[in-house]
Amino acid sequence: MYNNGMDLLNACRTLNKPIWEIVLLDEIKNNNVTEQDILQRMEEILQIMENSSTHPIDKHVETVGGIIGGEGKKMMAYSQSDRTISGRWITKAMARAFACSEYNASMGKICAAPTAGSCGIIPAAILTLAEKNNFPRQIVVRALLTSAGIGKIISTNATVSGAEGGCQAECGSAAAMAAAALVEMNGGTPLQSLDAAAIALKNIMGLICDPVAGLVEAPCSKRNASGVVNAFVSADIALSGILSVIPFDEVVEAMYNVGKGMHENFKETAKGGIAITDTAIAYSRKIK
Repeated sequence: MYNNGMDLLNACRTLNKPIWEIVLLDEIKNNNVTEQDILQRMEEILQIMENSSTHPIDKHVETVGGIIGGEGKKMMAYSQSDRTISGRWITKAMARAFACSEYNASMGKICAAPTAGSCGIIPAAILTLAEKNNFPRQIVVRALLTSAGIGKIISTNATVSGAEGGCQAECGSAAAMAAAALVEMNGGTPLQSLDAAAIALKNIMGLICDPVAGLVEAPCSKRNASGVVNAFVSADIALSGILSVIPFDEVVEAMYNVGKGMHENFKETAKGGIAITDTAIAYSRKIK
């Protein structure tokens, strides 16, 4: 039913349906499953996301490398204070993103959305907006379908792998998926969702993947926190009526080409960027 953004937009217009419903129909058609099967699976994924975004805040976890830990709890406490610059809801979203990253780094069960390294962005975005606006659970489940549709397009036409395209492909794709979902949750049009996704990808284009000690801890957790902020900013830009100058499909293609042009040192090998700073090397030696 759709392989790119233009296909998705045309399907939405022809059938007069939102993105989440087109994604649902496409899954039913291509995978020989029922609507109930898909919605049940989305509910299971949502429960995993809820747990991973709260567990490290409620209970201390030990990460594999010990490079990160406690960020989610600290940020959640900070979000409740009157000292925040970004405000309560943005900092709360950041706390959830940090928590998911910590849980992943401690071998907890997470949902790769679209990857383990970017697992905190989508949960943090949709759960925080749902809490802020008191949305029913059905809206949150539908948001997962919307984000999945954007993820399918990116993975079909480009990549979501840091080893292939750098962090722009991981956290960039996650932010794009989250931004599109936020727009649809808040009553935006399919075009606004795709514009938000395009803006989010453009905001992070060119970002390398340079994990300290080769572990998905630093700078990954902070890029999840900044990634969810990127999603909120991009969604608000699109919802305001500001268009993406470059269409979503062309942005996806550009991101893929940038990734292919990156030196291998900048694609998850821990041979470039901050991964080869003196401090990072010291961490690596300590862990080994």
